[in-house]
Amino acid sequence: MSGKRGNGEGSIYPYRNGFAAYVWVTTPDGNRKRKYVYGPTRKDVHEKWLKLHNEARKGPVATTTPTLAQYLAYWLKEVVEPNLRPLTAATYETTVRLYVVPFLGSKRLDRLTVQDMRGWLNKLAETCQCCAQGKDTKRPEEKQRCCAKAKCCRQTLSKRSVNDARTILRSALTNAMVEERISKNVAQLVKVQRARRKRPDPWSVEEACTFLENAQKWRDYLYAAYVLILVLGLRKGEVLGLTWSDVDLDTGELHIRHQLQRVRRRLLHTDTAKTEASEAVLPLPDICLTALRLRRKEQEAAKVAARDLWTESDLVFTTRYGTPVEPRNFTREFNRRCDRAGVRQIRVHDTRHTCASLLAALDVHPRIAMQILRHSEIAVTMEVYTHVPSSETRRALRKLGKALGGGKQKKGKRKREERPDEDGQQES
Repeated sequence: MSGKRGNGEGSIYPYRNGFAAYVWVTTPDGNRKRKYVYGPTRKDVHEKWLKLHNEARKGPVATTTPTLAQYLAYWLKEVVEPNLRPLTAATYETTVRLYVVPFLGSKRLDRLTVQDMRGWLNKLAETCQCCAQGKDTKRPEEKQRCCAKAKCCRQTLSKRSVNDARTILRSALTNAMVEERISKNVAQLVKVQRARRKRPDPWSVEEACTFLENAQKWRDYLYAAYVLILVLGLRKGEVLGLTWSDVDLDTGELHIRHQLQRVRRRLLHTDTAKTEASEAVLPLPDICLTALRLRRKEQEAAKVAARDLWTESDLVFTTRYGTPVEPRNFTREFNRRCDRAGVRQIRVHDTRHTCASLLAALDVHPRIAMQILRHSEIAVTMEVYTHVPSSETRRALRKLGKALGGGKQKKGKRKREERPDEDGQQES
């Protein structure tokens, strides 16, 4: 027996203050290369060498391992951006840049441990983000008020934000496992406590009715949008991205196909709704039909008034020059309308929770409400319908629908508000 190793078995040899060995492996791109292992003793290197041999038999082995920061940059560009929606991709990029790379970016991808994950999560939860991101130091000196003056404001992340950062890192490491760069997902092995979701405190039907009455009284140009988010439960992006081709006033149907969002300083009108369930055909109750017909007349009048300054688009909700309504400006207008109507301010998204109760107050049939709310079972809808609004609220909403239906008013009798300064749209 000659003792000579077979082709491809590699060898162990003295190297610097210890030993080294290599094995011929097939890389993920199909090439044959040497993979090296090192150790202080021959025994240590021999164990690593055997382990590397086993990995080489199972499949491709990467000969160079990137740091976590390098891999995350590749993952965001090649995996996330082509496959996820722009706003989701932007959220992933921000989370990685602010909450992952500063703590773990320098670690080698294949050397991440469960202890690294646990230490990162604990440190992330107790780190003041104002200090870490230099928020206060970026302000003019006369406006600095906390961390720049050695008065830490303790602006730490919520438990849910910490869990979201871990979820995004877990997704990236899962992709690394699929690409056979690592053998286990250490982020998945760390158990975290589930964050409690804050229950929203949406409007009652009475408050929603007061809000809509005020918007209709002052002929708010966003009145139809408020009706849609309250009666149909549409999201802000879905309402602002709505086009006239999505609306069929003859059959009384509404298609949810678009969203309008500002992502990375660009206003994007995407061709897909948030989820597949959101891309539904919704029946339009009478109050929605009447509000949309009124909106079309107002838009045509604004187009005539703007003349050459008008920007042609198919959007339902535009400024007085035909340009899209900025999502942030919509929020500002919504908050102003809350103050003028004398109702408490809530998030625009929380109006979705008022939708079911409002449908019941409008005497919408439960089967139609089930379709609007995207419930899979009628029992779920009926459970919501058990909260019956007062007869006064029902009468007020019917009165509101009739007023929209063409009740003419004498000239000079209607009050007007000042034009909002955000997007230049006159409330008329």
